[in-house]
Amino acid sequence: MDIPRKSQARVRLIRRTIIGLVALGVIGAISWYVSRLEPAAPVVDRATVWTDTVKRGPMLRQVRGLGKLVPEEIRWVPAVTEGRVERILLEPGARVMPDTVLLELSNPQLEQETLSAEWDWKAEQSSYEDLKVRLESQQLTQAAELAKYESDHELALLRFEARSELAKDGLVSALDLKQDKANAQQLANRLKLERQRLEKDLESIAAQLAERRTRISQREAVYRLKKSLLDQLKVKAGVEGVLQLIQVDVGQRVGQGTNLARVANPAKLKAELNIPETQAKDIQIGQQVSIDTRNGIIPGTVSRIDPAVKEGTVTVDVRLNDALPKGARPELSVDGTVVLEKLEDVVYVGHPVQGQQDSLISLFKLDGQGKEAKRVSVRLGRSSVSIIEVKEGLEPGDQVILSDMSAYDGFDRISFR
Repeated sequence: MDIPRKSQARVRLIRRTIIGLVALGVIGAISWYVSRLEPAAPVVDRATVWTDTVKRGPMLRQVRGLGKLVPEEIRWVPAVTEGRVERILLEPGARVMPDTVLLELSNPQLEQETLSAEWDWKAEQSSYEDLKVRLESQQLTQAAELAKYESDHELALLRFEARSELAKDGLVSALDLKQDKANAQQLANRLKLERQRLEKDLESIAAQLAERRTRISQREAVYRLKKSLLDQLKVKAGVEGVLQLIQVDVGQRVGQGTNLARVANPAKLKAELNIPETQAKDIQIGQQVSIDTRNGIIPGTVSRIDPAVKEGTVTVDVRLNDALPKGARPELSVDGTVVLEKLEDVVYVGHPVQGQQDSLISLFKLDGQGKEAKRVSVRLGRSSVSIIEVKEGLEPGDQVILSDMSAYDGFDRISFR
């Protein structure tokens, strides 16, 4: 019968314990080493990313916006008076002159008022002529009476002078001579009064005739106004150009001031650009602009900046400096580039997809062999249409990825295949 030795069992226990401790140590060391390793870099197809090289030199700052050509001279033709649309004589696109009739309105009430105003004016003229004849007749009567008093006064003076000579010889009594003198003086006073009366009558006649002429002028002005309103029922273009729009229909009732048509001069166009509000802050009146009509590029100048923001854009008007190319017409879509300034010596790179002016972003910078790219922080400065200033984080000659890399936000480096 075999008896197990206690010493051998103890040795095996110690051996197993040591082996277990060693194994645990190895596993811990391996775990610690693995934890210190960086995660494997994702592999990206080099052909799917857009890269650019950082450069140093002059940088032309520009902003770009879409827009359209619009006429500089646009005239809305309103209804001067209320009326009903009887006829539309022209269609949009027709060439018009200032006296070209676009459409005709009717207003029976205005026609009646015009006729009544004409009758009132002519009646006032007839009344004036009648008053003038009566006053002239009255004036002639007074003039004849004045002439009679002048004749009587002269006879009285002659009588007094003659009887004065006779009185010297005692042939006329002193009493008779005094009577003759008093009679002549009385006629002189009456003549003076009649002359004053005639002067006042002449002033009164002039005032009455002037008042009647004023009434005639008033009646005539009312008639001329009514006649002008009646004539303007034939709606004219008012300016030379092209009829763009007729916005009423035959039979429609329109009120005074209603816009009936729009006329524009197609030879004088300007560009209206819609610039994103984040880029419009540096635009100034007088800056140079290039307008691409898809059929030629026209130089222009910023002439107006809309103070309001509409749907995230600012409207900028551009005055065109050269002749329009063939095919240019109102509402033609154009692309405009505004030159903001020229920076002489800056570090710049192509505009990243997600990079904005004066912001801090991260980009993947390629290594020297171009096999891997590591994430770096980059501070951007002033921007242009396709390039942007680099203030910190990159040096001239560095290659960076500009395309959207948001799918690799969890990685600090990538490799290429």
